Amino acid sequence: MQDTETVQAATRDARIVRTAIVPHDVADPLRVLKDQLGPDPLEIVFLFVSPKTSIHALARRVPAVFGDSQVIGCTTAGELSQLGYSDGMILAMGLPRDSFCARTLAVGNLSDFDGQRLIDSMIQSRHAMQREHPTWPHEFNFVLIDGLSTLEDALTAEMAAGLGPVPLFGGSAGDADRFGETFVLHGDRVLSNAAVLAQVRTRCRVKVFNTDHFTPTEQRMVVTHASPAQRVVHEINAEPAAREYARLLKTTPDQLTTFTFAAHPLVVRLGDQHHVRAIQQVDENGDLVFFSAIDEGLVLSLAEPMNMIAHMEDALAELCEAGPPDAILACECLFRRVEAEQTQITGDIKKLLQKYKVAGFSTYGEQVNSMHVNQTLTGVAIYPPDG
Repeated sequence: MQDTETVQAATRDARIVRTAIVPHDVADPLRVLKDQLGPDPLEIVFLFVSPKTSIHALARRVPAVFGDSQVIGCTTAGELSQLGYSDGMILAMGLPRDSFCARTLAVGNLSDFDGQRLIDSMIQSRHAMQREHPTWPHEFNFVLIDGLSTLEDALTAEMAAGLGPVPLFGGSAGDADRFGETFVLHGDRVLSNAAVLAQVRTRCRVKVFNTDHFTPTEQRMVVTHASPAQRVVHEINAEPAAREYARLLKTTPDQLTTFTFAAHPLVVRLGDQHHVRAIQQVDENGDLVFFSAIDEGLVLSLAEPMNMIAHMEDALAELCEAGPPDAILACECLFRRVEAEQTQITGDIKKLLQKYKVAGFSTYGEQVNSMHVNQTLTGVAIYPPDG
């Protein structure tokens, strides 16, 4: 109870961004969250919902509780707040109307959506917000995508043409560590195989960021047989995929665990940067199932982790160079949490989340601009307005 009271006190002390968190099984959780967020009119509310919650029942309460505030959200693989890592919670972040303007839209069928219509809607919404608040100079886009759709790469690539100069970030909805079903929320609608986008204009300075703590090694391999649409790799170096990956780690396929994948991801070089291609699991055929795009001929490198706490501290401190953020909205890959739990550093993570006012959720992958990535901490720092 004391931790919950700490979060409530921090919410009351926040100058701009409002955050609140409650256990999923409290009576009328949305009403409790709304009370914690305070009486000021909210332009938009982000809800990060434990899969222990009946999200359909929750969604039915959205109009009655939040009125004319826009609401988007998703199921999670865990929640991030000043409580640290948690499970079984519902977290809300509210952006007050006197500092933020937003437009939301849903992409209802990721398997067959109209890309040009989506781009046109994004451009029209951005222009409408410019007309409504011409003196507010800052913008960002926040997207939540069904984390089991396997279509994040296609969607973010399509959306790129509608971004203009405005950065985009987001996360893939989760289902704890079960990988059973994931949902996104748009108002009182619960959607699967779908995405929701919030375009935000604000008088507050913002900075979208993306960071990971891995460095590539000289150990390289080639994907020689894959099913890209399913993100499944059958063969690496012309050998069965799980067996070859295990051999390179000097272990056996039956020893591969979620922690193995978290501690020893594969990375691909794109331009002058490396991006993680995280392995979700070994399937019944001994194939490797990935969280993001994979294809035959792709050259992958084994990666090794740097000190996660030191790297995270450096990344968050860098966001404070021109003054501390009012809040940070973050999407963090589930596998970072797995690594933190296995290496027993969750207490240190909690201290960092508290120090830098980080709130958000654990994901099945992250989005940054036109890319879907893995095993990162991605988000937006929101600062007090200048002057």
